[in-house]
Amino acid sequence: MRQVFIELLERNADHAEAHQSAFDDVQESQRPDVVTVCCSDSRVLQDAMWGNGEPGQIFTCGNIGNRVVQRTESGTAVSGDVLYPVAHTGTETIVVVGHTGCGAVTATYDDLIEGVSEPAGITHCLELLKPHLESGVDRLPEGIARADAINHLVEYNVDRQVAFLEESDDVPDGVDVVGVVYDFQDVYGGRRGEVHVINVNGETDLEALRDEYAEVESRIDRLWEY
Repeated sequence: MRQVFIELLERNADHAEAHQSAFDDVQESQRPDVVTVCCSDSRVLQDAMWGNGEPGQIFTCGNIGNRVVQRTESGTAVSGDVLYPVAHTGTETIVVVGHTGCGAVTATYDDLIEGVSEPAGITHCLELLKPHLESGVDRLPEGIARADAINHLVEYNVDRQVAFLEESDDVPDGVDVVGVVYDFQDVYGGRRGEVHVINVNGETDLEALRDEYAEVESRIDRLWEY
């Protein structure tokens, strides 16, 4: 074992010591309040961004590109990772978490523009993202800088994932679907690590969202109103 893993085990010992009683109420079952779908990126602190240290509160999913879609024999469907807590544990809030500078969005953008060569597993993931981003690439402002284009498409991807959930018969009507972007690159002008709300149940108009959710209006923002 590499030393880095030995150090992880040591930190896990501290974790276990601090959480001896935290599992008392969730050892046999779970009823998480929220399911989050985050991009698999070492810079995205999936539980820490919410200040969460309690087992059983957040059902966390991660994949490259914060996708909610998977391919099945009968076509595309809501990923089972996302759907499981909604279908089986009573979870009524889904949060799709994109992030600034997303590598999966970047790779998909490059693939759509000029083609890229990746191992089969990564190619499969990009192929799941491409149908959702292709129309966004076509709508990008003319002459936009590459970094800005990527962050515009980060929002576009979140919107498309939210739309897929909203349109799916597998997601009950009463479930809230929220789209956000986690910013650690100073793109939104707030503090690094802040989550910015860009979509609630398919609504993306900033004025409408700020009016409806006035208590968090400062956290509602987006780069691209297309």
